[in-house]
Amino acid sequence: MTRMTKTLQELGDHLAASLPGDVVKHEIALGEPMVSVKRESLVRALEFLRDDPDCRFAQLTDICGVDYPERSERFEVVYNLLSLKLNRRIRVKVAAGEDTPVPSATAVFSSAGWYEREVWDLYGVYFSGHPDLRRILTDYGFEGHPMRKDFPLTGYVEVRYDEEQKRVIYEPVKLKQEFRSFDFLSPWEGMNHLLPGDEKAPRGGGGK
Repeated sequence: MTRMTKTLQELGDHLAASLPGDVVKHEIALGEPMVSVKRESLVRALEFLRDDPDCRFAQLTDICGVDYPERSERFEVVYNLLSLKLNRRIRVKVAAGEDTPVPSATAVFSSAGWYEREVWDLYGVYFSGHPDLRRILTDYGFEGHPMRKDFPLTGYVEVRYDEEQKRVIYEPVKLKQEFRSFDFLSPWEGMNHLLPGDEKAPRGGGGK
């Protein structure tokens, strides 16, 4: 075990000992400490990581979502924290289902506001206590959450400007072209007709 690995392991042990019953597990992944906490303990864990003198993770750099459809709680919400004082990073995870809200972290980190809106928009994870939980990347009339793994690639609605109504309208997705089959052969193997200009080339591979 290297000195850095030992330091990171000690950090995880310190967090688990300081928040008994709140930490589900802790480990070192990809060279960074990763801590999974109970959903209801999230705010308390983030406050501890921010304020404890051995942690000092005063900056929330990102919140993202992960979708595991096969799990009973299909989503993971991941919080990436940075300590400029100690030059460390840590990843905090909580599990959530489609109908289980996650406590908002906006009271601990003001930067969480837009990050949580993004996770709500793309995954549909609801954050209780958020002051303004609205879509942030998709349009107001967008249906569904596009980063879910069961979201269709075509989406559910399409947007266009209607000249007669003089406004933007939403319609169900309509695929305009019919299904096409491909033989997956290269142009040299699959071409059985002349391309424009090839009719001038001599046949048989020979020249005059």
